[in-house]
Amino acid sequence: MLERFYRAYGFYFKPDSRLRTVGMTPLQQSRNSRILNAKGSKQQLHTACCLLCTDMELIRIEGLYKSYGNKLKKVEVLKGIDLSISKGEMVAIVGASGVGKSTLLHLMGTLDRPTKGDVFYRGERVFKQTDKKVALFRNKNVGFVFQFHHLLPEFTAVENVMMPLLIGGGDKITARKMAEEMLDDVGLTGRLSHKPGELSGGEQQRVAIARALIHLPDVLLADEPTGNLDTQTGSEVFDLLLRLNREKGITMIIVTHNERLAGQMKRRLKMVDGMVYEDSGPGPAPEGIYRGSAPESINRGSVVSG
Repeated sequence: MLERFYRAYGFYFKPDSRLRTVGMTPLQQSRNSRILNAKGSKQQLHTACCLLCTDMELIRIEGLYKSYGNKLKKVEVLKGIDLSISKGEMVAIVGASGVGKSTLLHLMGTLDRPTKGDVFYRGERVFKQTDKKVALFRNKNVGFVFQFHHLLPEFTAVENVMMPLLIGGGDKITARKMAEEMLDDVGLTGRLSHKPGELSGGEQQRVAIARALIHLPDVLLADEPTGNLDTQTGSEVFDLLLRLNREKGITMIIVTHNERLAGQMKRRLKMVDGMVYEDSGPGPAPEGIYRGSAPESINRGSVVSG
C-alpha cells in the first residue's frame, strides 16, 4: 500500500525493489526562446503557433491501452482512449466499479506505464523517459489524493505536508514555511502539530490535499477523495477542492462515484467498458473531443475515446 504513496511522491523503485530517492532536475525544456525566434519561414511560424496551443493544453492522451496478464489470459482495461485536458480545468471521471477509472488516473499520473499509447504533458511525451526521470517528473508536476489519506502516522500534520519537498531535496526551513501556509489554506492552522491519529477523517484528508499541493503541481489527481467520509464531511472536502481550483487555477481530475458532487464540475467524463465519453448530464454539453456516438445508457454523452 505504501509503495504507491512513495511512487507518487518521487521515490524510484529499481527492478531489485530497493528504494531510492530521485533528485530535483527540470524534465521539461523551456519553449520561450523557440517561440520568440520563430520568424521568417512559414514552418517556423507554424511551429510557434503549435507551441502556444500546447501551452493551453496541459495533458493529451493518444491511443491509450492498458491490459494485464499474458497472451493466454489477458484482461483489457483501457481500450484506446484519446483525451485532452486543458490548464485549469476541473474534470470529474465517473462510472461503475471496474471500468478502469483508477487505471486511467494512474497512467495520467505516471504511476504505471501503458501497454500501448502515449501521455503528453505540455506536448512532451512522458513515457519516453527512463523510470528515474518519470519519477522526477511526477514529484514536481503531479499531486495525488487517494481514497485513503496515506499519511505517515509517526509524523505530525506539518511534517507529512513537508514530505514531498524534502524528498525532492528541499531545505527544511523553506519546506516547513510552505507546509504551514498550505495547511492554513485548507483550514488547519491550529492542527499543525497533531499526528494523523489525533485528527478527524475530514482533517486527515485535508492534510493529504495540502501535501498533494505543497509543490504547486500542474495537476491534482484525486481517486475517490471523499469515499471514506460521511456525507457532510465529504461535501466540505469537495467544496475545498472547488475553492482551490478556483483560487489557484490548478488543474484537477477527480474520480468519484458521487454523481451529485460530479455534477458540480464543469466537465464530466464517463467511463464505460474501458472507453471514455463526455457526460453532459442535465446541463449544457461541455467542450471536448467528440468522435462517434455514445451508448444509449449515457445521457446526451459524446465519445472522446478511440
